[in-house]
Amino acid sequence: MLFILLAIVIIFPVLIGFGEIFHKFFGKIWQGISAKLFSGMFFLAMIWQILAFFIPLNIWVEAVSLTIGFLAFFYFKTYKDFLKFSKTEILKLSFLTLIIIISGSYYPFILDHFGYYVPSVNWLSEFGLSKGLANLNLIYAQMSVWHIFQAGFSHFSDAFLRINVVFLIAFFIYIFEKKAWSLLFISPIFLLFIQSPSPDLPAIALSLIVLNEVIKGNTNLKLLFAFSVFVFTIKPTMIWMPIFVFLYFFKKENLKFLWLGVLVGLIYIFKNIWLFGYPFFPVQVGDFGVSWLPNSEILQYSSEVAITKTYDLQYSVSEIQKFKTWDYIYNWFTLHSYKKYIHFAFILSLIFFGIFAFKKKDKLTTILFISIVLKSILVLFFSAQYRFFLDVFFVIFVLVFHSKIKEKLSLLSFSLGAFLILFLMSFPKILQSQIPTFKLGYFMEGFTKNQFFKPAYFALNSYQTFKIGNLEFNVPNYDLCFDTPQPALSPDSVKKYFEVGIFPQKKSDNLKDGFIWKKLSEEEKVKLKTIINSLSQSSQRKSQSSQK
Repeated sequence: MLFILLAIVIIFPVLIGFGEIFHKFFGKIWQGISAKLFSGMFFLAMIWQILAFFIPLNIWVEAVSLTIGFLAFFYFKTYKDFLKFSKTEILKLSFLTLIIIISGSYYPFILDHFGYYVPSVNWLSEFGLSKGLANLNLIYAQMSVWHIFQAGFSHFSDAFLRINVVFLIAFFIYIFEKKAWSLLFISPIFLLFIQSPSPDLPAIALSLIVLNEVIKGNTNLKLLFAFSVFVFTIKPTMIWMPIFVFLYFFKKENLKFLWLGVLVGLIYIFKNIWLFGYPFFPVQVGDFGVSWLPNSEILQYSSEVAITKTYDLQYSVSEIQKFKTWDYIYNWFTLHSYKKYIHFAFILSLIFFGIFAFKKKDKLTTILFISIVLKSILVLFFSAQYRFFLDVFFVIFVLVFHSKIKEKLSLLSFSLGAFLILFLMSFPKILQSQIPTFKLGYFMEGFTKNQFFKPAYFALNSYQTFKIGNLEFNVPNYDLCFDTPQPALSPDSVKKYFEVGIFPQKKSDNLKDGFIWKKLSEEEKVKLKTIINSLSQSSQRKSQSSQK
C-alpha cells in the first residue's frame, strides 16, 4: 500500500501539470481538478503513443515526462485547487481513496493481466511499437492505448502497474466535483479492475463521464468527441461512445470541431496497421498491401477461439459450426455458467432501454439507444462474450437514475459493495465454493501482510530459451508470459505455430524493426518438435512436483 500511495503522490501532480498544458492548447473540457487529471491522461497517452513509434517508453521517457509534469504543476500553482474542497469532502475522498488503495494492493487475478496486459507493457517499455508485432504474438494486435499510458509510468513511478488505482481516484474526484452520485453508486464493481492495468475500467468510467457531461448540457464538441474517440482507442468495444457524441451534436457547422477526435482516430488506425497490418483488429478489412500481414491460418484460429469463448468454451468449433440458428441462441442462454444470467440481463436491459427511449422520445435517449444497439449488434456478431457488453448495464443505469440518487445513498451503496468485494478477495475460497463457474475466483490469492508495504504480485521467472531461424525467444515453464523476458512466446503459441507450419522472424537484428512470418523448413519443423517435447516434459515435471 505504501508503494501505491507513493505512486499516487508522484503521478497525480504530473497528470495535473500536463492537464494544464493541454488546457492552454486545446481548452477545458469542464472545470475542476478532474478535468486537468483526465486531460493529462489523454495528452500523455497521445504523446507517448507517437513517441513509441520511434523509441521505447523507457526510464528516460518517464523521467523527462515527470520533470515536465512537476514543473507545470508548480508553475501554474494548481495545488491551490485542492483547497476548493471542503473539509467534509476531503475526509470522504480520503476514506474512498483508502478503500481504493487497499483494493489495489491485492494480487492481480484477471487472466488477461498475465497473457496480455503485462507482456504489452513490457514490450512497450523495452522496444516501443514494433512493426508487425502481431506476427510475434497476435495478442499484440489489440494493444490498447491504455497500456501505452501504463508503460510510460512503469519504471519507477508505478513499477507494480497499478495505474488504474490512480484513475479510479481521479474518477471519484470528478464525482464529488460534479455531484454525480449515480456514478459512485455503481463504482464498487470497479474495485475488481484496479489490481491490473485493465482497459475496461478507464473505458467504461470515461464513457460514463462523457455521457454525464452531455446529459448535464456540456456542449464542448471538440473535446467531448476527442475524448469519446480516446475511449474507443482504449477499448474498441466502446464504439457506441464516438457514434453517440457524433450523432448527438451532428450539424454541418459542427463538423469543423471534429478534427481533434479525427486525429486521435487516425493515430489509432495507423498504430493498428503498424502492428497488425489492418486498420481494425480483428476485422481483416482494409488491406494496404503491407509486408507484415499476419498468417491467415493464425487469424482463422483466433476467430475460432473468439467463437468458442462466446459459449464459455463449452462447445468445440466443430460443434458450433453444426449449430442451426435456434441453437446459436438457445445454447447462449443455457450455458452451464453464471454467464447465462448476464446474457438474459443484457437482452432484458436492451428491451427495457428501447421501451424507455420510446416513452421519453427525447433526442439524447433516442440517439443513445441507437448507438448502444449498433454496438450490441457488432459484439453479438464478432464474439458475444459478456465482458464486451458490461458497459451497457452502466450506461442504462446512469441514464435512468442520474438525477435520482443522492449522496448518502451512493456512499452507503459504495461502502457496502466495497466491503463485500474486499471480503471476497480476502477469502476467495468462499467465492470458489459458492460460484465455481466464476473462473477468475481461482486466481485470487487472498490478503497477505506484505500488501501493507507493496502490492502483491506474482514472480515465477522460470523459462527456457530457444532459437528458430533468426529469432531467439523465451518460453515460460508455465502457460503465460507475464514475467518472461522478451521476446516471449507461450507454450500454446509455439504449438500453434508448429501446427500451422510457420514461425515469426525478425526483420533485422534490431527487435524494434519488427517481425514477419515465414514457413518452416523440414529441419526447423524437427527442431521445433524437439522444443515442444522439451516444454511438455518440463510441464510434466512441474505437475508431478506440485502433487508431492
